[in-house]
Amino acid sequence: MKNLKAKALNRKAANKKSRPDDILKAMDLKPGMVIVDIGAGGGYFTLRFAEIVGDEGRVYAVDTNSTSLKFIEGNAFKKGLNNVHVVLANDTLNLPLKKVDVIFMRNVTHHIPDRIQYFKNLRKFLKIDGRIAIIEYKKSKFLSFRGIFGHYVSKKALMHEMLESGYTYEKEYDFLPEQYFVVYSNVSVINARGYD
Repeated sequence: MKNLKAKALNRKAANKKSRPDDILKAMDLKPGMVIVDIGAGGGYFTLRFAEIVGDEGRVYAVDTNSTSLKFIEGNAFKKGLNNVHVVLANDTLNLPLKKVDVIFMRNVTHHIPDRIQYFKNLRKFLKIDGRIAIIEYKKSKFLSFRGIFGHYVSKKALMHEMLESGYTYEKEYDFLPEQYFVVYSNVSVINARGYD
């Protein structure tokens, strides 16, 4: 009966409707990269990232649920993945400074109260050319779970917050039916021009 929530999250992430293979293809990950999976849940993407980046790479699974993190650790061990590190999310994140290639956030931004400050804080972990890949729910009908509980962030609001936090819009993918998928670069437009 243990870890039912983590297993359910993994089943949902692996579902064809969630387009996991297309998400991975769009992220264009390479061996040796350092990836941070914020809101890792059951670790479905964490473990797939770990397989791609290989022994020379690192994947940090970040979550507020210590039980989920133990579940991820156990599955990584079973698969022989020694490049997965779990990080309990609290006031400070124990992540390497200026070493991260990609931060991945799937269905988690609507849980973050002060997103602008949060995104600003994440910049210290990213390499100068690092990226944040965000998948978030689109606004839905009012009489739906997402509508009633506010489990979404509008694309317009997110773009404002990311630009305010110093990121640059890079690209967007439109293959997900209930979510949008946007990638932002750590290199701000001002910084790229040499004025920052």
